[in-house]
Amino acid sequence: MTYRIEKDTLGFVKVPINKYWGAQTERSRKNFRIGPEASMPIEIIHAFALLKKAAAHVNFELGILSKKKKDMISLVCDEIIDKKLNDQFPLVIWQTGSGTHTNMNINEVISNRAHVLMGKKLGNSKSFIHPNDDVNMSQSSNDTFSTAMHIASYQKLVKKTIPSIQELKRTLEKKSKSFHNIIKIGRTHLMDAVPITLEQEFSGYITQIDHGLNVIKKTLSHLSELSIGGTAVGTGLNAPKEYDRKVTEYICQYTGYPFQVAKNKFEALSSHDAIVESHSALKQIAVSLIKISNDIRLLASGPRSGIGEIFLPENEPGSSIMPGKVNPTQCEAIIMVCTQIMGNDVTISIAGSSGNFQLNVAKPLMAYNFLQSSQLIADACSSFSSFCVKGIKPNHQRIKDLLERSLMLVTALNSHIGYEKSAEIAKFAYANNTTLKEEAIRLGYLTHDEFEKLVNPYKMV
Repeated sequence: MTYRIEKDTLGFVKVPINKYWGAQTERSRKNFRIGPEASMPIEIIHAFALLKKAAAHVNFELGILSKKKKDMISLVCDEIIDKKLNDQFPLVIWQTGSGTHTNMNINEVISNRAHVLMGKKLGNSKSFIHPNDDVNMSQSSNDTFSTAMHIASYQKLVKKTIPSIQELKRTLEKKSKSFHNIIKIGRTHLMDAVPITLEQEFSGYITQIDHGLNVIKKTLSHLSELSIGGTAVGTGLNAPKEYDRKVTEYICQYTGYPFQVAKNKFEALSSHDAIVESHSALKQIAVSLIKISNDIRLLASGPRSGIGEIFLPENEPGSSIMPGKVNPTQCEAIIMVCTQIMGNDVTISIAGSSGNFQLNVAKPLMAYNFLQSSQLIADACSSFSSFCVKGIKPNHQRIKDLLERSLMLVTALNSHIGYEKSAEIAKFAYANNTTLKEEAIRLGYLTHDEFEKLVNPYKMV
């Protein structure tokens, strides 16, 4: 590989000749060779480009950046937003906790790319657009990374996560309605309970999803607060008056979302409670989805030795040794996804508590985990909806058999012959392998007609 020489305040650095990044990026790339899998999420890079473009426009309007520099910075930012320069951002999340290295990566790429677009040779770009003085004008890594993190997280939730969860909710609603008149046995403590309809059972899942969606949506207001203009510690040193408001207005214009200036920039830089709050809502959805998925795979268990009240789509062969076996793979996949999200929530909670005085120093980690959770839960919900829930079918005969054999139908007799006599009927039926009706008549507590009138599953739901 051939190199060019770039310079920063610590001295000279060799940089790959065909890369737009500069000395500070290269130092981070060499000093933090930690893990192959955790690159800075590209959503953060694209959010940074929106921010840098907005900042350039505002700095120009405030008379501190030339039109030529504003135009060139904007042009490169548009290229970044259009994903044309994705390969120019090589840094991992395991870097400085403020995200300074990624901020400088963006600044250097914009500076060098603008230099080339002006027809000049790559390198020595600081003579025209300086990465710190121009691209980073009126900014600090401390407020820009926080802002990019909020922009990226908000967009991911609104564009991807919420629609995918809504898709799953709609699929569950449609499926639930088709189960309207199917009466089955309920279960508590994994044991037989009184009857319930399959629609009622699925209605609980729908409401869980709905509550989770509402919680996510409620967190968007806090997440929409941007720390830009707080610069290093929240005081706004080196940022002109009205800069924060104007930059936020541009970001709203670019994205179409209602971002707002943070109510308190000291809070916005030193803590990331908005990220903690929103991710907690994702965790709530994850908790619900594990419950739902476990229920569905248990209801489908068998096909002959389990509960077997529903059939799941047969998507793939289930075993490399047992012919004909088919497994509830979509349930298993979404459970693993949700387990990962719960782990991410612990990470984000610890990272969110890692603010010391005026700065949180786990920003990249929080961004990475939040965006991973948002994407995973979106993808998993879409997959679960398409390849599992849509294809669920009731096993009518099995449902009927289990309902008729259940001893807990005796509960309907409580208010007529009392708890003690009802329990006696159930115990004898179980011990003698007989029916509730047979034992009720044998014990002399009810006649045939009385039992038929009182023990009617259709009246018990």
